[in-house]
Amino acid sequence: MQDELTEALTTALAPAIADAELRRAMRRPPGSLDAWAAYQRGLWHLSKATAEDDERAEKFFRQAIDLDPTFSGSYSALALYQLQAAALYQKIGLRDAQHSAEALARRAVALDGADAEARSCLGWALQARGEADDALAEIERALSMSPNLAIAHGHRGATLIFAGRHKEGVTSLNVCIRLDPRDPYLAVRLLHIACGLYFCGEYEASIEAAKRLIRSYPNFPMIYRWSAAALGQLGRTAEAKEELEKAVSRAPGALDMYVRNRAPWFRPEDHAHLVDGLGKAGWRG
Repeated sequence: MQDELTEALTTALAPAIADAELRRAMRRPPGSLDAWAAYQRGLWHLSKATAEDDERAEKFFRQAIDLDPTFSGSYSALALYQLQAAALYQKIGLRDAQHSAEALARRAVALDGADAEARSCLGWALQARGEADDALAEIERALSMSPNLAIAHGHRGATLIFAGRHKEGVTSLNVCIRLDPRDPYLAVRLLHIACGLYFCGEYEASIEAAKRLIRSYPNFPMIYRWSAAALGQLGRTAEAKEELEKAVSRAPGALDMYVRNRAPWFRPEDHAHLVDGLGKAGWRG
Protein backbone atom coordinates (compact mmCIF):
# COMPACT_ATOMS: atom_id res chain seq x y z
CA MET A 1 0.00 0.00 0.00
CA GLN A 2 2.83 2.41 0.90
CA ASP A 3 4.55 1.79 -2.46
CA GLU A 4 1.28 2.38 -4.31
CA LEU A 5 0.73 5.67 -2.49
CA THR A 6 4.28 6.79 -3.21
CA GLU A 7 3.91 5.99 -6.90
CA ALA A 8 0.55 7.75 -7.04
CA LEU A 9 2.03 10.89 -5.48
CA THR A 10 5.05 10.74 -7.81
CA THR A 11 2.82 10.33 -10.84
CA ALA A 12 0.68 13.26 -9.78
CA LEU A 13 3.37 15.69 -8.62
CA ALA A 14 6.65 15.05 -10.42
CA PRO A 15 5.46 15.80 -13.99
CA ALA A 16 3.63 18.92 -12.81
CA ILE A 17 6.71 20.21 -10.99
CA ALA A 18 8.94 19.47 -13.98
CA ASP A 19 6.49 21.23 -16.29
CA ALA A 20 6.42 24.29 -14.02
CA GLU A 21 10.22 24.43 -13.97
CA LEU A 22 10.31 24.14 -17.74
CA ARG A 23 7.78 26.92 -18.25
CA ARG A 24 9.70 29.17 -15.85
CA ALA A 25 12.92 28.58 -17.81
CA MET A 26 11.24 29.22 -21.15
CA ARG A 27 10.01 32.65 -19.96
CA ARG A 28 13.55 33.86 -19.24
CA PRO A 29 15.59 35.69 -21.90
CA PRO A 30 18.41 33.47 -23.25
CA GLY A 31 21.06 35.89 -21.98
CA SER A 32 19.84 35.68 -18.38
CA LEU A 33 19.80 31.91 -17.95
CA ASP A 34 21.50 30.18 -15.05
CA ALA A 35 22.67 26.57 -15.33
CA TRP A 36 19.34 25.10 -14.24
CA ALA A 37 17.35 27.22 -16.68
CA ALA A 38 19.72 26.43 -19.56
CA TYR A 39 19.40 22.73 -18.73
CA GLN A 40 15.59 23.02 -18.75
CA ARG A 41 15.70 24.81 -22.10
CA GLY A 42 17.73 21.94 -23.48
CA LEU A 43 15.21 19.40 -22.25
CA TRP A 44 12.40 21.37 -23.88
CA HIS A 45 14.15 21.16 -27.24
CA LEU A 46 14.85 17.45 -26.79
CA SER A 47 11.16 16.88 -26.16
CA LYS A 48 10.34 18.07 -29.68
CA ALA A 49 12.06 14.99 -31.15
CA THR A 50 13.53 16.60 -34.27
CA ALA A 51 17.13 16.73 -35.46
CA GLU A 52 17.07 20.53 -35.44
CA ASP A 53 15.79 20.74 -31.87
CA ASP A 54 18.34 18.14 -30.82
CA GLU A 55 21.12 20.46 -32.01
CA ARG A 56 19.60 23.38 -30.11
CA ALA A 57 19.41 21.21 -27.00
CA GLU A 58 23.14 20.52 -27.21
CA LYS A 59 23.92 24.25 -27.12
CA PHE A 60 21.87 24.74 -23.95
CA PHE A 61 23.43 21.73 -22.21
CA ARG A 62 26.91 23.02 -23.00
CA GLN A 63 25.87 26.47 -21.80
CA ALA A 64 24.66 24.91 -18.54
CA ILE A 65 28.03 23.19 -18.05
CA ASP A 66 29.87 26.46 -18.69
CA LEU A 67 27.64 28.25 -16.18
CA ASP A 68 28.04 25.59 -13.48
CA PRO A 69 30.63 22.86 -14.09
CA THR A 70 29.55 21.09 -10.88
CA PHE A 71 25.93 20.48 -11.93
CA SER A 72 25.74 16.76 -12.79
CA GLY A 73 22.45 16.96 -14.67
CA SER A 74 23.96 18.90 -17.57
CA TYR A 75 26.58 16.20 -18.17
CA SER A 76 23.94 13.46 -18.14
CA ALA A 77 21.72 15.37 -20.54
CA LEU A 78 24.61 16.10 -22.90
CA ALA A 79 25.53 12.41 -22.87
CA LEU A 80 21.97 11.42 -23.76
CA TYR A 81 21.88 14.06 -26.49
CA GLN A 82 25.04 12.62 -28.05
CA LEU A 83 23.64 9.09 -28.04
CA GLN A 84 20.42 10.35 -29.64
CA ALA A 85 22.32 12.36 -32.25
CA ALA A 86 24.17 9.19 -33.26
CA ALA A 87 21.42 6.58 -32.90
CA LEU A 88 18.38 8.56 -34.08
CA TYR A 89 19.69 11.15 -36.50
CA GLN A 90 23.15 9.88 -37.51
CA LYS A 91 24.57 13.37 -36.85
CA ILE A 92 27.53 12.00 -34.86
CA GLY A 93 29.56 8.88 -35.48
CA LEU A 94 28.40 6.12 -33.18
CA ARG A 95 31.85 5.21 -31.89
CA ASP A 96 32.64 8.83 -31.01
CA ALA A 97 29.26 9.20 -29.30
CA GLN A 98 29.76 6.01 -27.31
CA HIS A 99 33.10 7.11 -25.90
CA SER A 100 32.08 10.71 -25.24
CA ALA A 101 28.71 9.83 -23.68
CA GLU A 102 30.24 7.29 -21.32
CA ALA A 103 32.86 9.83 -20.21
CA LEU A 104 30.17 12.48 -19.62
CA ALA A 105 27.99 10.03 -17.68
CA ARG A 106 30.92 8.98 -15.50
CA ARG A 107 31.67 12.64 -14.87
CA ALA A 108 28.06 13.16 -13.75
CA VAL A 109 28.29 10.21 -11.35
CA ALA A 110 31.62 11.47 -9.99
CA LEU A 111 30.12 14.91 -9.34
CA ASP A 112 27.10 13.53 -7.48
CA GLY A 113 27.11 9.90 -6.44
CA ALA A 114 23.58 10.30 -5.08
CA ASP A 115 22.18 11.41 -8.45
CA ALA A 116 20.13 8.41 -9.57
CA GLU A 117 19.51 9.99 -12.96
CA ALA A 118 23.27 10.20 -13.58
CA ARG A 119 23.61 6.53 -12.64
CA SER A 120 20.81 5.60 -15.06
CA CYS A 121 22.45 7.69 -17.77
CA LEU A 122 25.69 5.74 -17.26
CA GLY A 123 23.70 2.53 -17.69
CA TRP A 124 22.25 3.80 -20.95
CA ALA A 125 25.72 4.76 -22.21
CA LEU A 126 26.90 1.20 -21.48
CA GLN A 127 23.83 -0.19 -23.24
CA ALA A 128 24.82 1.77 -26.36
CA ARG A 129 28.06 -0.20 -26.35
CA GLY A 130 26.15 -3.48 -26.23
CA GLU A 131 27.09 -4.12 -22.58
CA ALA A 132 23.60 -5.09 -21.42
CA ASP A 133 24.56 -6.76 -18.12
CA ASP A 134 26.63 -3.82 -16.90
CA ALA A 135 23.98 -1.41 -18.16
CA LEU A 136 21.22 -3.15 -16.22
CA ALA A 137 23.37 -3.21 -13.08
CA GLU A 138 23.76 0.58 -13.20
CA ILE A 139 20.10 1.18 -14.01
CA GLU A 140 18.91 -1.14 -11.24
CA ARG A 141 21.21 0.70 -8.87
CA ALA A 142 19.58 3.95 -9.93
CA LEU A 143 16.15 2.47 -9.24
CA SER A 144 17.24 1.25 -5.83
CA MET A 145 18.12 4.88 -5.06
CA SER A 146 14.93 6.30 -6.61
CA PRO A 147 12.30 3.61 -7.32
CA ASN A 148 9.92 5.96 -9.14
CA LEU A 149 12.49 7.62 -11.38
CA ALA A 150 10.76 7.60 -14.75
CA ILE A 151 13.88 7.95 -16.89
CA ALA A 152 15.45 4.92 -15.21
CA HIS A 153 12.36 2.82 -15.95
CA GLY A 154 12.65 3.99 -19.56
CA HIS A 155 16.31 3.04 -19.79
CA ARG A 156 15.58 -0.27 -18.09
CA GLY A 157 12.77 -1.04 -20.51
CA ALA A 158 14.78 -0.46 -23.65
CA THR A 159 17.80 -2.31 -22.26
CA LEU A 160 15.63 -5.32 -21.44
CA ILE A 161 14.12 -5.29 -24.93
CA PHE A 162 17.51 -5.36 -26.62
CA ALA A 163 18.70 -8.01 -24.17
CA GLY A 164 15.92 -10.32 -25.38
CA ARG A 165 13.54 -9.77 -22.45
CA HIS A 166 11.00 -8.11 -24.68
CA LYS A 167 7.80 -8.28 -22.63
CA GLU A 168 9.52 -7.16 -19.43
CA GLY A 169 10.96 -4.26 -21.36
CA VAL A 170 7.61 -3.12 -22.72
CA THR A 171 6.16 -3.27 -19.21
CA SER A 172 8.97 -1.12 -17.83
CA LEU A 173 8.52 1.44 -20.63
CA ASN A 174 4.83 1.71 -19.84
CA VAL A 175 5.74 2.33 -16.18
CA CYS A 176 8.04 5.13 -17.35
CA ILE A 177 5.27 6.78 -19.33
CA ARG A 178 2.79 6.40 -16.50
CA LEU A 179 5.22 8.03 -14.07
CA ASP A 180 6.02 10.90 -16.42
CA PRO A 181 3.62 11.48 -19.32
CA ARG A 182 5.62 14.63 -20.19
CA ASP A 183 8.95 12.79 -20.40
CA PRO A 184 11.28 14.75 -22.74
CA TYR A 185 12.24 11.41 -24.26
CA LEU A 186 8.66 10.27 -24.85
CA ALA A 187 9.15 9.77 -28.60
CA VAL A 188 12.02 7.39 -27.87
CA ARG A 189 9.94 5.50 -25.31
CA LEU A 190 7.15 5.01 -27.86
CA LEU A 191 9.69 3.92 -30.48
CA HIS A 192 11.06 1.28 -28.11
CA ILE A 193 7.56 0.04 -27.25
CA ALA A 194 6.83 -0.48 -30.95
CA CYS A 195 10.18 -2.24 -31.28
CA GLY A 196 9.56 -4.48 -28.24
CA LEU A 197 6.10 -5.46 -29.43
CA TYR A 198 7.51 -6.31 -32.85
CA PHE A 199 10.12 -8.58 -31.29
CA CYS A 200 7.32 -10.23 -29.26
CA GLY A 201 5.55 -11.05 -32.53
CA GLU A 202 2.68 -8.75 -31.57
CA TYR A 203 2.63 -7.07 -34.95
CA GLU A 204 -0.80 -5.45 -34.74
CA ALA A 205 0.08 -3.93 -31.37
CA SER A 206 3.42 -2.74 -32.76
CA ILE A 207 1.61 -0.98 -35.62
CA GLU A 208 -0.75 0.72 -33.16
CA ALA A 209 2.21 1.85 -31.05
CA ALA A 210 3.83 3.26 -34.19
CA LYS A 211 0.64 5.14 -35.06
CA ARG A 212 0.55 6.61 -31.56
CA LEU A 213 4.09 7.90 -32.00
CA ILE A 214 3.40 9.32 -35.46
CA ARG A 215 0.28 11.14 -34.22
CA SER A 216 2.32 12.92 -31.55
CA TYR A 217 5.60 13.29 -33.47
CA PRO A 218 4.84 13.25 -37.21
CA ASN A 219 8.39 14.29 -38.12
CA PHE A 220 10.14 11.63 -36.05
CA PRO A 221 12.01 9.59 -38.67
CA MET A 222 12.90 6.34 -36.91
CA ILE A 223 9.53 4.67 -36.53
CA TYR A 224 8.70 3.84 -40.14
CA ARG A 225 10.96 0.83 -40.52
CA TRP A 226 9.18 -0.84 -37.59
CA SER A 227 5.70 -0.26 -38.98
CA ALA A 228 6.92 -1.42 -42.41
CA ALA A 229 8.37 -4.62 -40.92
CA ALA A 230 5.24 -5.33 -38.85
CA LEU A 231 2.96 -4.79 -41.85
CA GLY A 232 5.24 -7.00 -43.91
CA GLN A 233 4.96 -9.79 -41.35
CA LEU A 234 1.16 -9.52 -41.52
CA GLY A 235 1.16 -9.74 -45.31
CA ARG A 236 -0.24 -6.23 -45.72
CA THR A 237 2.15 -5.63 -48.58
CA ALA A 238 0.81 -2.40 -50.08
CA GLU A 239 0.76 -0.65 -46.69
CA ALA A 240 4.16 -2.09 -45.84
CA LYS A 241 5.67 -0.69 -49.03
CA GLU A 242 4.29 2.75 -48.25
CA GLU A 243 5.88 2.72 -44.80
CA LEU A 244 9.14 1.38 -46.22
CA GLU A 245 9.27 4.26 -48.72
CA LYS A 246 8.91 6.68 -45.79
CA ALA A 247 11.71 4.92 -43.93
CA VAL A 248 14.00 5.16 -46.95
CA SER A 249 13.22 8.82 -47.70
CA ARG A 250 13.17 10.14 -44.12
CA ALA A 251 16.00 8.20 -42.48
CA PRO A 252 18.33 6.71 -45.09
CA GLY A 253 21.24 6.71 -42.67
CA ALA A 254 19.25 4.62 -40.21
CA LEU A 255 18.90 1.86 -42.79
CA ASP A 256 22.67 1.64 -43.06
CA MET A 257 23.05 1.61 -39.30
CA TYR A 258 20.26 -0.78 -38.36
CA VAL A 259 19.43 -2.88 -41.42
CA ARG A 260 22.48 -3.22 -43.67
CA ASN A 261 24.54 -3.37 -40.48
CA ARG A 262 23.74 -4.46 -36.93
CA ALA A 263 23.92 -1.92 -34.12
CA PRO A 264 25.97 -3.19 -31.15
CA TRP A 265 22.95 -3.37 -28.83
CA PHE A 266 20.94 -5.57 -31.23
CA ARG A 267 21.11 -9.33 -30.76
CA PRO A 268 21.75 -11.18 -34.05
CA GLU A 269 18.37 -12.92 -33.88
CA ASP A 270 16.52 -9.63 -33.32
CA HIS A 271 18.35 -8.02 -36.20
CA ALA A 272 17.44 -10.97 -38.43
CA HIS A 273 13.79 -10.64 -37.32
CA LEU A 274 13.75 -6.97 -38.36
CA VAL A 275 15.40 -7.67 -41.71
CA ASP A 276 12.93 -10.49 -42.36
CA GLY A 277 9.95 -8.18 -41.86
CA LEU A 278 11.47 -5.49 -44.05
CA GLY A 279 12.17 -8.09 -46.74
CA LYS A 280 8.48 -8.97 -46.72
CA ALA A 281 7.75 -5.26 -47.07
CA GLY A 282 9.86 -5.12 -50.23
CA TRP A 283 13.29 -4.21 -48.87
CA ARG A 284 16.06 -5.44 -51.14
CA GLY A 285 19.03 -3.83 -49.42
